[in-house]
This record gives sequence, C-alpha cells and structure tokens, in this order.
Amino acid sequence: MIHRILIKENLGFKQSELYIKPGLVVFTGLSGAGKSILFKAILSAFALSESEAKFVEIELDDKLDLESFGIESEDENIFKLLKEKNTKYFINNQSISKKSLQILSKSFIKYLGSKENNEFSNEKFLTLLDTLELQKNPNFKEFKTEFQKNFQEFNQAFDALKKILEEEKKIEELKELANSQIEKIASINPKIGEYEELLNLKKKLSKKDKLEQAWSKAEAIFELESAVINALNLSEVDSSFFSECINELRIIAQNQKFDTIEMDIEKMLDRIENLSYLIKRYESIEKSLEVLEQKKKELQHYENLSFEKKNLEKKVQNLEQNLEQKAEILTQTRIKNLQNLQNLLNDYLKNLYMKDVKLELEQNEKISAFGKDELKLSIENTHLKNLSSGELNRLRLALIATECKVLNAGKGIIFLDEIDANLSGKEAMSIAKVLNELSNFYQIFAISHLPQLSSKAHNHFLVEKTKEQSRVRNLEKEERIKELARMVSGELVSEEALEFAKTLLKN
Repeated sequence: MIHRILIKENLGFKQSELYIKPGLVVFTGLSGAGKSILFKAILSAFALSESEAKFVEIELDDKLDLESFGIESEDENIFKLLKEKNTKYFINNQSISKKSLQILSKSFIKYLGSKENNEFSNEKFLTLLDTLELQKNPNFKEFKTEFQKNFQEFNQAFDALKKILEEEKKIEELKELANSQIEKIASINPKIGEYEELLNLKKKLSKKDKLEQAWSKAEAIFELESAVINALNLSEVDSSFFSECINELRIIAQNQKFDTIEMDIEKMLDRIENLSYLIKRYESIEKSLEVLEQKKKELQHYENLSFEKKNLEKKVQNLEQNLEQKAEILTQTRIKNLQNLQNLLNDYLKNLYMKDVKLELEQNEKISAFGKDELKLSIENTHLKNLSSGELNRLRLALIATECKVLNAGKGIIFLDEIDANLSGKEAMSIAKVLNELSNFYQIFAISHLPQLSSKAHNHFLVEKTKEQSRVRNLEKEERIKELARMVSGELVSEEALEFAKTLLKN
C-alpha cells in the first residue's frame, strides 16, 4: 500500500505531502479546487496519467517484481517522477522507461478511470468458474493440472510437427545446404593446431635468403674450432665448455638449412588459405569440426523426416483427442457453476443499482490452456462498448468485488475517478458499501462529490483553493462532519445537513 505521497510544483499546488492509512482514501472539495489535478499527479508517478507536476514521490510497501525490470526491490519501494525538459521515472533511485513502468504498474494497480477493460478477460472469468468448482470438489485441482500438462505436451508435439512440415517444404534446399557444408569441411579435412604450425613455417620460409646468408657467414666459426681449442689447452684452460657450445651451435645451424626441407610452397599456401576460410566462417578449426558433426546429424534427420512426421502426426492426434474429451468435461463443469457466478455478480450489480448481466459460455474451435470455452457477458443484450463510462466502471467494480469474494483474495491499489458522479444518494451509498468491502483487500483512492462515499473513507482529504494557491489536508472527525454537510447542502451548511453528516459517520 501507499503510505506517503509528496508532490511539488503541481499547477496551483506548491507542495503537498500526504500520509496514508490502509483502506479507502477519498478526496473531496469544491469543483475546480484541484482534485483531478492532484489525482493525476499521483497516477503520473506510475506512468498511468499525464500531469503538470514537476516532482512526485510515492512510497509503498508492496512486494513487486522489480527484478524483471532490472531494479533492486526494497522493503519500502519509492516511485519518483522528475519533470524538467523531459519527464523521467525512477524506482528506488534507478531509472525506468515509461513503457516498462506502465507494464509494472498495471500488474498491481487498477485504474477505473481508464478505458481499459482487462477486468473482463476470458481467463479471469474461467478462473472464477473453476474456483467455484474447486470449492465443492477438491479433486478438480488435480484434473485441471493434468489438463494443462496434457495441453503443454500437445503444444510441444504440435510445434515439432509444424516445424517438420515447414522443413518438408524446403527439404531439398536444406539437404543441399547441409551437404555443401559437409563436403567443404570434409574436403579440407582440418586438424587442430595445423593452422598455427603452417603459419610458423610460412614465417620461417619468408626469411630463407636472409637466414642462409647469415649462417653462411657464421659458419666461419667452425673453421676456427681447432685453433680455439689449441689456444685454450696451451693456456691450461679446460676446453670442454667451448666444445659443448660449438656442438650446440652446429645443431642450430643445421636446423636452419632449407635444402633438406622438401615442401611444395604453393601447396602450403593453398592449405593456409583453406584453413583461414574455415576460421573466418566458423570462428575456429574446432568450431568447424563441431559444425561438421552437427550437419551430419541434420542430414540424417532430413533423411528420417518422413518417419518422424508419421510418428508425430499420430502423437498429436492422440493428444488432441484426449484434450477434446477433457475440454468437454471442463465445459460441462463450468456450465454447472455459471449460474452461481452470475448470481454473485448480479448481487453486487443490484446493490449498485444496475441491471442484471447474463453470462454465456461459447466454445472456440481451437483449444487453449483454459480449454475451449469463451465467456460472453451482456446486459439486456447491450455490449460492453455501448455502456456509459459510469455503468462500465460500476460493472468493473462489481466484478472486482465478485473476484475477491470467490477467491477470498485481492491485492493492490484501485484508483476511482469520480465513480459516484451523477448518481443519486442511494446509488452512491451502494458504491460506498462495495468499496468498504473491497478495502479489506485493496487500498482504494477515489474522488467523490457525494457524502455517502466520503463518509466511508478511512482517509478523508479536503482539497481547497485560495486566491494564492491550492492545498490538500487530512480531515479529522469534526472537520469531516462539516465537509460532509457542505456536500449535502452546499456552502451554506444547515443544521439538518450537519445532523445527516453525523448520522453518515456514525453508521
């Protein structure tokens, strides 16, 4: 949940710092005071709205999957927006792109002022139907796990068959390509270490003339060998050290002679060129030998393709038949729970003064990890896209509440942008009651113009505008009574309005 919000230089707001308690957070105030401006600034830190704020900092303690975005998670995660020439976003002082931040934010924030309808996803409805079955039949979990395992096996086999069919279309081309690489590498027949040896020899041969001239002159030392030994002996110095040196020198000189090397230089250069080609193409001689073995296996695979195809076709057919049978069981199970889910949803819609929805299951031709079912939702044959924004938001609210009731779980933050606008008092109170129930699972932020919703707030903030600037402040009990009364009777607060406000808070 969010427990601190700091906003600076937000149009009329110079600085606003809010400390939040768990539950329902409501912003009230006169029209034009800046409630929407403040609301958008909060959402902007999550990249879910545009704002004029120069700086927004939000502290929350939710456990988020920040590592997937290359950001280290902390016990207290700090979201920050900084607007100078460009808008920059940070989490825990680490930069994040707007697109990545939006993806992350949508994983734990529901914004019921936006145009997205992700609450109405088919997977979400099917999960609720399956949960209702699981509550009655614990063995259903094992059945569904087995179905998903079978679907994964089917998918893998189907993909493998699809790959073979694609390969089959260009099999001759692939075989020719594999054969070409095999023949090229095999014709060169490289040996590990050979390339380095040939380069050394080439280097040596390139200095042949200079070496022969140098050693031709140096060999004069051998003619003086006996004279040096004689001089050493006469000087009564042991000549063995000189004999050893001269013998070692003689061996070195012998090794430098090229007349004993029988090699076709052109052939050697061609060999170096061929080995160099392999190194350029495959990075190394070792890699070229690996490719050779790989291409031999590929060629063998192409030769056995028809046999593999036949086996895979049979496997896919058997798996698909098995899935079809289990998908039918899933469908029948869901049909049994469809009325229950519809009743739960309509209970909330009734409390929200909306017409009943009708849920229907239709079957797709293709099987997915959820089976073949697709849930269709309509309100007196009216499609979702034809509902007003107010109706759509109340429907989304009812579905979130139904989801919490069925799953007995819910986590994150809900933002409601004037969900009680243009509603009667009883309709607003019905929304307030649903939100109060949801606040056991979610932290909820809402802008309200009616006292019914505002009276249920665990955090009530008043947004005010003076001649100089706007400000927001937390209201305590007596101040709340006055603000609720103002919402009832206008700026001239009557005694009846005050009594009604006290009754709302008491209830």
